[in-house]
Amino acid sequence: MAESFGVDPERYDRTRPRYPDAMVRRIVTASPDPDVLDVGCGTGIAARQFQAAGCRVLGVEPDARMAEFARHTGVEVEVATFEAWEPAGRDFAAVVAGQTWHWVDPAAGTAKAASVLRPGGRLAVFWNVDQPPPDLADALAAAYQRVLPDSPVDPRAPAKDPLGGYQVMFAGAADAIRESGGFGEPERWRFDWERTCTRDEWLDQLPTSGVLTRLPPDVLAALLEPVGAAVDAMGGRFTMRCTTVAVTAARNRRHLAPRRRQ
Repeated sequence: MAESFGVDPERYDRTRPRYPDAMVRRIVTASPDPDVLDVGCGTGIAARQFQAAGCRVLGVEPDARMAEFARHTGVEVEVATFEAWEPAGRDFAAVVAGQTWHWVDPAAGTAKAASVLRPGGRLAVFWNVDQPPPDLADALAAAYQRVLPDSPVDPRAPAKDPLGGYQVMFAGAADAIRESGGFGEPERWRFDWERTCTRDEWLDQLPTSGVLTRLPPDVLAALLEPVGAAVDAMGGRFTMRCTTVAVTAARNRRHLAPRRRQ
């Protein structure tokens, strides 16, 4: 699934939501200087936001197709998984990861981040969580049940418990930070916001989700048709409630040995 996001990088970059400017500013302000490493930078969505905030950004991205797209938007990118990437003596004031840290080995990735961060530098990994209106979530769930009956995804879950499915990732990231011994106590920064989606915008974004990226065109069309009808019934547009959560910590001034599990 991780390798499927680069099938259509132009669509991915066009439709995926950006991150709150308030979060970007807070990470920049909490970092000692503007040198940023973006892990799993994809098409450069977060990287360009950090560039706009005055940062110098290097991206690391395992998918060559997405990396090439990001380069064309002005982001410097090196193709590798973060675990295998060679820093070649370089260090950074911040290591960030938008919507990608769950693809990184938590222990190895956290240790790698600590090794390339300057003392006082900041690790910040963050995720956007969309919360569609209940009627739209119900329509999407019905479409999943009819077209993808074996799918483990419940599209109604964000409406019932917006952060429920993400809590394991938040906790896992925080636990790995604590166990690494290289950071201070991790914090969670939460940002609630809204965006307006039209029917066409939502149907354009849905195929970039991991479960749908590999569907044959006819199956995808059968899934999207009732969802489009549901948006039409809401007047052709709707307000998406969104939450962005960053799990973040500052690197210790002196890097400590990893803690042993009890």
